[in-house]
Amino acid sequence: MTMRLTGHTDYALRVLLYLGAHPGEWAISPDIARAFDISFNHLSKVVNRLGHEGLVEVKRGRGGGICLGLQPKDIIIGDVVRRFEGPLALVECQEESGDCVIAKACTLNSVLADAGRAFFSVLDGVSLEDLLDGRRSALRRLLS
Repeated sequence: MTMRLTGHTDYALRVLLYLGAHPGEWAISPDIARAFDISFNHLSKVVNRLGHEGLVEVKRGRGGGICLGLQPKDIIIGDVVRRFEGPLALVECQEESGDCVIAKACTLNSVLADAGRAFFSVLDGVSLEDLLDGRRSALRRLLS
């Protein structure tokens, strides 16, 4: 079994890393898509959402682009994942519509809820700045 973040969350984190590796610079989505070899169409949707969430600033039109909307220290990875993933439901019984015949006697739900809290506890302790610390130059080289 593989637990994975959605593609949109993955792309959102990549965009933030790209922009964080290029502080104070405006980037354009086609360059980011090329750097990561990912779909420009999907990336555009993610950039739009990042803009609506206030995580990036978006300038439209000729001479436009995107840059970080907050300081890297203020972008908490757990917050980004929550914004893109929504509530973490590892099994059906954790969903609002979940219906399980053993729910009244089962403790699996609470164990998995604890695991979800631990997952976000780790991500909540990490900022974009933490991910970039001492790695900006290396990231810039790899993304060129």
